[in-house]
Amino acid sequence: MSHDSKSQKHDKRHEILVVNEKSVTMLRPLITLSLIQSPMSENTMSLLQRIPTQTAAAACGVLLLLSGCSQSSDTEAGFGQMPPSSVETLTLSKQTLDLTDSLPGRISAIRTAEIRPQVSGIILRRYFTEGATVSAGDKLYQIDPTLYQAALASAEAQLAVAEANAYAAQLKAQRYRQLSQTAAVSAQELDESEAAAKQTQAQVAAAKAAVRSARINLSHTEITAPIDGVIGRSNITEGALVSAQQANALATIRQLSPVYVDIQRPAAAVMRMRTQPLARTVTLELDDGSDYPEVGELQFSDISVDQSTGTVNVRAQFDNADGFLLPGMFVRTQVPSARLEHAILVPQQAITRQSSAIASALVVNADNIVEYRVVDVNRAIGNQWLIKHGLEEGERIIVSGLQKVQPGATVNPQDVTETFLPTQPQ
Repeated sequence: MSHDSKSQKHDKRHEILVVNEKSVTMLRPLITLSLIQSPMSENTMSLLQRIPTQTAAAACGVLLLLSGCSQSSDTEAGFGQMPPSSVETLTLSKQTLDLTDSLPGRISAIRTAEIRPQVSGIILRRYFTEGATVSAGDKLYQIDPTLYQAALASAEAQLAVAEANAYAAQLKAQRYRQLSQTAAVSAQELDESEAAAKQTQAQVAAAKAAVRSARINLSHTEITAPIDGVIGRSNITEGALVSAQQANALATIRQLSPVYVDIQRPAAAVMRMRTQPLARTVTLELDDGSDYPEVGELQFSDISVDQSTGTVNVRAQFDNADGFLLPGMFVRTQVPSARLEHAILVPQQAITRQSSAIASALVVNADNIVEYRVVDVNRAIGNQWLIKHGLEEGERIIVSGLQKVQPGATVNPQDVTETFLPTQPQ
């Protein structure tokens, strides 16, 4: 090998050495920092100082890798020590619960009077305002009384004739009775005079009855209200001809305070009411979803079951002091149906349903560990679920923070029973 080639190789080795020494010099602070964060023994440190220059860069890489692994391990250790998630829990308790059935009902007036004429004639005048409140005895219509006044006068005249005939017959009978004592008249003539007197008395009675009938017919020309209530629209106007006992009513009066609510209820529910000490109060829900403020009371249930529907007609009564409920109106009624002595109610937000429609809940055990429970719900009571199976009294159910925990996780429960206690809806 020539002298020039040897010289070139020597120069290259010198450059590599210089570069490696510079690398070690630049990385020495980093190596020292890594050793401080991950302490080593003095022998390891001494050994590191005697590492050949050619392997210094490799050693530095190893130390950096070890340093990164140490930091990763510390980070993982830090995550494992995070505090438990906070959740709000409610302690379950049993309570006595009155269940109600939501059933359709229809309002009916407690009294209804259809106004019809009892005599025939022409309507001369109407005295009421449609939709107004009337009292019993108030004048509603006036029928032309002319014919009935004449009939009354004729009946009174016939009564006067009958009374005169009766007076003459009575005198004749008295006279014959005196003459019979002296045999001036026969016994037959006496009997005939007394019979004639009695006949005239009967004619007087008939005439009096005719007068009373005429007066009644005359009074019926004034059509009055038979009951208190609200009168509807008038079906006839002045000048119309009406007849006695006609099919079409002139108007209708309905008493709106109080009112009845007729409810079709299953026969089985009626039988439960007879065997259990249930409340007899009924509440109403109007068509717009609002609750009617008054509370009604059940009055009676029918004594027969509808064979086609299997229901019994039940009637409740409401005061309806403001007259808001109108006859014919449909409402939703809440009627007591059963009483549960050991019912458990849970807020609906604490129950979740899976895609398979299985209802479940998360509870916190005595060790503050979350447990998964499959529950069977009976029905909705307001904004709560009535639990049939799956939960017991005294258990703590999670009502807030469900999305932050999983079964088996340790949690920090915050009891909110006092502020979030399930109550029975009214």
